[in-house]
Formats: sequence, C-alpha cells, structure tokens
Amino acid sequence: MTNSRNSTVFDCNIMQLPRIHNRAGNITPVENNIHIPFAVKRIYYLYDIPGGESRAAHGHKQLEQVIIAASGSFDIHLDDGINIKTIQLNRPYIGLHIQPGIWRDISNFSSGAICLVLASDLYDEDDYLRDHEGFKAYKAI
Repeated sequence: MTNSRNSTVFDCNIMQLPRIHNRAGNITPVENNIHIPFAVKRIYYLYDIPGGESRAAHGHKQLEQVIIAASGSFDIHLDDGINIKTIQLNRPYIGLHIQPGIWRDISNFSSGAICLVLASDLYDEDDYLRDHEGFKAYKAI
C-alpha cells in the first residue's frame, strides 16, 4: 500500500478483471488478493443517482477501494492535491483501484448506472477526509 500522504493519482490503476463468456452471458469472478490487490472487507453500491448529481466527494487516510461500473457509466475525478485525473468507467469487467490519500468525486452517471465499490476495510468515520481544504492540508504535512 502506498503512503497516503505521498500517493498520487498516478498510483491509481485501471484493472481488467477476468471475464468468462458463454452463450448464456458473461461472469466476472472477483477474488481477494488475486483479482483485487487486497482482502475485501466491505462491499456497497450506489444506484438511482438523479441526473446531474455527484457522489463520494471525499478522501481516505488508509482505505483502498476498487470501483466498478456494474451497469451503465460514470466519471471518477481523482485529485492528489496537485494532479487531477478523470477516468470514465463503463464496463463491468474494468475496475479502478484507488489508493488511500486520493480525493475522489463521482459524476456524470448514466441512466440506470450502478457503481460497485469493493473496500479494504469496514466503515470508519475517522478514516474519511470530507473537506477538500482539510484534505489538501493532510497531504501537505
């Protein structure tokens, strides 16, 4: 894991997950420490996002995440306090691994989009950086 105070948007990587195709449809298996670079301890998903809304404007001190567009598409804006990068997710077999110490904002949800999040730890409010100015101060230390 990258030191969260030193992590950059360039430490966040697109991951191609396995895709097994058959005439009846596709399946993508996701296994801890094999397809995902950590043990998943929490899974949640965002859905029914109204047009024009954005979600998840925050950072984490320790938590790693892999975000997947399980359905539809959306944009993820990554910010390390210096660099900004935008990635569009629109395939259910592509994930974005977000390191700790990265501000993320998710927007531009298509109709019916489902944003699946695999997290390295359970919910811990103390791990969140919810104010962008506080995030930048955390990164500057």
